[in-house]
Amino acid sequence: MSIKQTAGRNQLGEFAPKFAQLNDDVLFGEVWNREDKLSLRDRSLVTLVSLMSQGLTDESFRAHLLTAKANGITKEEISEIITHAAFYAGWSKAWAAFRLATQIWGNENTEDVARAAHERSMAFPIGEFNEKPAQYFSGKSYIAPVSLEQVPMFNVTFEPGCRNNWHVHHADKGGGQILVCLAGRGYYQEWGKEPILMTPGTTVNIPAEVKHWHGAAADSWFTHLAVEVPGENGSNEWLEPVDDEQYGKCK
Repeated sequence: MSIKQTAGRNQLGEFAPKFAQLNDDVLFGEVWNREDKLSLRDRSLVTLVSLMSQGLTDESFRAHLLTAKANGITKEEISEIITHAAFYAGWSKAWAAFRLATQIWGNENTEDVARAAHERSMAFPIGEFNEKPAQYFSGKSYIAPVSLEQVPMFNVTFEPGCRNNWHVHHADKGGGQILVCLAGRGYYQEWGKEPILMTPGTTVNIPAEVKHWHGAAADSWFTHLAVEVPGENGSNEWLEPVDDEQYGKCK
């Protein structure tokens, strides 16, 4: 994920253009983007401890706390980071850091955090609740159109444990569907065959008239692109749910 910063130019572009350019293009544009050397998460950790050790628990520190959360640092981890740093940076500085951290992590929902982390791991947004076929899903799914021209393509996301019913894509000629896993872990299964584990990059070609289902692993969010293969007189037939015993065999 590439960092693009404009705060320097927005706030100091006219007053201190060189400082703004160094801030936006060098510090954030180059140093923060060297993920082959140090991950964004680790850079956030280093930055927070550096600022805290100087007693700089102002709005810039708050901004870096928000960035750290977006970069995957959890509530438990930020608590441990500040506690550990307190012995080296100072107890009062830790109190000041905790006052801001509790505002940002204090009321978080674990499910929301997991969803946000999953969404950050892929190029497309999760989108809206997939309401129209919701009755044919066990659990919640979300959908975001990627292309509605030429070949329809959708980004479909399943919460942990969510799967759709057995179903068949009908067509007199052509038709079917292609699934490409973008993030998380999930499964695809054809009637009478073993489930296929899908991880990022896994591609499944589903011919028309094949009974199948797909969905998330029990412990992971799961996102795939769904590409609708053009066909003549295409339709979708929803069938029975995937029962818990069948789903429990997915490993």
